Amino acid sequence: MFVKRRIITVLALALPLAGLSAAALAQAPNYPADYAKIIEAAKKEGKVVVYSTTDSKAAESLIRDFSALYPAVKVEYNDMNSTEVYNRFISEVAAGGATADVMWSSSMDLQMKLASEGYGLAYKSPEGAAVPAWANWKDTAYGTTFEPAAIVYNKRLVPEAEVPATHADFTKLLTTKLDKYKNKVTTYDIEKSGVGFSLITHDLKLNPQFWDFAKALGGVAVRVQSSTGTMLERISSGENLIGYNILGPYALTRAKKDPSIGIAFTKDYNLVLSRVIFVNKSAKNVNAAKLWLDYILSKRGQTIIANDAQLFAIRGDVTGATTSAELNKQLGAALKPMPVNTDLLEYLDQTKRLAFLKQWKDAAGKK
Repeated sequence: MFVKRRIITVLALALPLAGLSAAALAQAPNYPADYAKIIEAAKKEGKVVVYSTTDSKAAESLIRDFSALYPAVKVEYNDMNSTEVYNRFISEVAAGGATADVMWSSSMDLQMKLASEGYGLAYKSPEGAAVPAWANWKDTAYGTTFEPAAIVYNKRLVPEAEVPATHADFTKLLTTKLDKYKNKVTTYDIEKSGVGFSLITHDLKLNPQFWDFAKALGGVAVRVQSSTGTMLERISSGENLIGYNILGPYALTRAKKDPSIGIAFTKDYNLVLSRVIFVNKSAKNVNAAKLWLDYILSKRGQTIIANDAQLFAIRGDVTGATTSAELNKQLGAALKPMPVNTDLLEYLDQTKRLAFLKQWKDAAGKK
């Protein structure tokens, strides 16, 4: 049985509307002529149920603005980790009970597994043209963010000269400064974190010396966690000195208020993750679900994703520090977005997954 960790229910809020009103939106050139019917049907449904890995605090401004745009549509927002989102949805569907109208998760592979198995509704969003082609799978699953994986370190205890600029630098650091970094390096527990597993298997594809790196992590007895927050806390305190593949947006948010947190991106290649969204094919509130998906992909929603939620907007026409446009200025060709397609499913094959996990545990010393 899965317990709701957090639910935010937001009703009508007396906030000024930024940009297009719902009525104007329904008549916008890129929206179909009958979009007003979807809005009216959503009002009658009265709510949308979202299962998400996006922290409720980060999503709060999105929920508030969506509710200002559509005050008749209540948002039930359920915040869980990536494996919980998947397992809860699957369990509820199997039991024939109530479940999410919208699935929105940073575990790209698990989202693609659900979408490719027929749980996603094919819906051509009027905002879809603004999303990069690599982030749209059959008008069913859409990427919504452009989030760089990051190296996070303790600025008080790790000098700039030791901060890795490439993956080879990281391997060298761990093997040449073994005493300093023993028990002081952290990354995701890839058996418990869907995000962590997805990132590390993409590293395998891009890093020719991946297993040397894994052995270097094993050499310093890497500490693994399922929570980004826990890793950031331990790096800040000095219990750990450096973390690998940590979600950049959460780290950057923490760094703004925590002078101990330093962040670096790798110049040989830097993975970029995108939170994948789809409408449940059997959604009880399907019209409200479409409104939520369109809102998240809209310039209005993406501007809030960038400037308030600070999750990095995927749309190229959104400006600011936490946008794909700004990251491209900084890192250019080093950025390697993980495409929203069925290639993500490669290591979800049980035989391949178990073989990889065994090899990872042997190399990284995680028994």
